[in-house]
Amino acid sequence: MTSAHAQYPSIVERSAEAAHVWYRAAAVELGTEDLRYAARALRAVLHALRDRLSVEEAAQLAAQLPTLIRGIYYEGWQPGATRHLAHDVEVFLEHVAAKGRMAGATEASHAVGAVARVLHRRVSEGELDDVLAILPAKLRPLFQL
Repeated sequence: MTSAHAQYPSIVERSAEAAHVWYRAAAVELGTEDLRYAARALRAVLHALRDRLSVEEAAQLAAQLPTLIRGIYYEGWQPGATRHLAHDVEVFLEHVAAKGRMAGATEASHAVGAVARVLHRRVSEGELDDVLAILPAKLRPLFQL
């Protein structure tokens, strides 16, 4: 490897750096310094959101996520098989709480709000408008600022 190449981080390093930016942003929004908790919350909310989107919209949202976050987003996804059609906020928050190993709906609601704020800063407004348009009406307020 030449010294010119050594100056630039590898794609893996860049991907890790981008993921850490998202984890730190989530941690700030959650009011914690615990990046593991922030990562767990981000994963739980992104999975719950993904599972309520059409396959096409889920892929369009994923295209705007950093590489490693996109991998986490797609982790375990079986399009069509894992789509949760719950229109109820309580069921959505229970899903987030269970996946994020959270104490309950209040903690899950806090996590959803935190991740929503991260998404609003890091995903295009047009994409978020598309996501909100597909979500059941009762769930939209969770992701609106």
